[in-house]
Amino acid sequence: MASEKVQKLRYLQQQSKLGGGEEAIQRQHERGKLTARERIAKLLDEGSFQELDAFVTHKSTAFGLDERVYLGDGVVTGYGTIHGRLVYVFAQDFTVLGGSLGPAHAAKILKVQELAMKTGAPLIGLNDSGGARIQEGVLSLGGYGDIFTNNVLASGVIPQISVIMGPCAGGAVYSPALTDFTFMVQGTSHMFITGPEVIKSVMHEEVTFEELGGAETHNKISGVAQFMAEDEEKCLDMVRRLLTYLPQNNMEDPPYEASKDDPTRADEALDAIIPENPNEPYDVKEVIKRVVDLGSFFEVHAHFAPNVVVGFARLDGMVVGVVANQPNVLAGALDINASTKAARFVRTCDAFNIPLVTFVDVPGFLPGTAQEHGGIIRHGAKLIYAYCEATVPKLAVVMRKAYGGAYIVMSSKHVRSDFNVAWPTAEIAVMGPEGAVSIIYRRELSNAADPEALRAQFVAEYREQFANPYFAASYGYLDAVIEPSQTRAVLINALQMLQNKRQSNPPKKHGNMPL
Repeated sequence: MASEKVQKLRYLQQQSKLGGGEEAIQRQHERGKLTARERIAKLLDEGSFQELDAFVTHKSTAFGLDERVYLGDGVVTGYGTIHGRLVYVFAQDFTVLGGSLGPAHAAKILKVQELAMKTGAPLIGLNDSGGARIQEGVLSLGGYGDIFTNNVLASGVIPQISVIMGPCAGGAVYSPALTDFTFMVQGTSHMFITGPEVIKSVMHEEVTFEELGGAETHNKISGVAQFMAEDEEKCLDMVRRLLTYLPQNNMEDPPYEASKDDPTRADEALDAIIPENPNEPYDVKEVIKRVVDLGSFFEVHAHFAPNVVVGFARLDGMVVGVVANQPNVLAGALDINASTKAARFVRTCDAFNIPLVTFVDVPGFLPGTAQEHGGIIRHGAKLIYAYCEATVPKLAVVMRKAYGGAYIVMSSKHVRSDFNVAWPTAEIAVMGPEGAVSIIYRRELSNAADPEALRAQFVAEYREQFANPYFAASYGYLDAVIEPSQTRAVLINALQMLQNKRQSNPPKKHGNMPL
């Protein structure tokens, strides 16, 4: 029989697992939410979780807190494995004081943040908290500040993933905003700086929790979150899948998975995927899925700025980050949100040694006063900065339009791209034929007896001379013009050629990216 001291240990361990008690756990389930420990069990490999600081408690006596002391202080922390690889995790426990954060709670999170950085492993935060513990005052705010500092120090060193599985309000939202990826659950997760009641009293606006800061709001409108799931289990499955594309840290390569897909596989459908009419759209996701290893494309930020597509995939088992203009939305033009979305993704891939593959069909930056007044120049410059700064292997395929400044931005040779090819349907020029003819032949057209017939003639001549890939290829701006069906084989070959690429940027404290 176990000794009295061992029995006491077991009793305390059992108490720590109860969180806020059976009734509080039942209320959590009634809201359609799992408990912190249930979430960790579903996220990590079975039986791999090792808890830390299970017996930590707060030391506050103010406002009756001395009578509300719970083992663990409202957050479960520790480490385990996902697909056999080490990860650190913290899960806020809403059953304990609403998951509110005080100094003891914060110290537990700080410990796993620091361990993750020391050992070079991803950190996953499962957020479900009412925010700062008001009874502990400025000590709670200080805890958030310390967490933010660690988020910044860990940025670009280890993958940081935030999963919003309940409320996340006030200053608490800035830790997820500082991490690499944010997941949300429809109906049960919310993020906002100020809640609906404050907005109503101060701004006289009526808004629901869901409209203000729900999963759809932050995935589609604000762009704060990159992923959205129907329920918690699907959300945690998505986190597990994301990690299959990411390295443990910035000193490692992303995980290789042997592919069953033929690296030389040709796809004849790609030869006919570009419409005859240059103004007719098509779905670039079809191109991506036909080129990469079958079933490997994992889209990121799918609901935000859909005129650009970003995501992870594999080419012959090697992880790549994909950036692609989407002709189905705004003709694939770059606007403020698309520029920011793509720039963020490019920098994430560069931080974690993930080669970039860019599929180009871009008529330019989106015109209009809303874009200009919103700072399209500043935001577009973010994408230029990201591509110029990136030192990972960069490959690009021009499928159709590559006009003006947008041609330069989208991983052209001029922003240090390593391997650039085009399909025969590519049109690389300062602008589209119609716009170019209106400028170049303005006088001739204004004096013509039949300006429309003359315009058609000039457009055909311009398209023949410039709206093709061969002029750019003659200057070495393209490494090859290829048959679309051969794109997969060409990219895999180039990726293998670039595997040992070495490039560094000038030494500096840091650049001054346009923000």
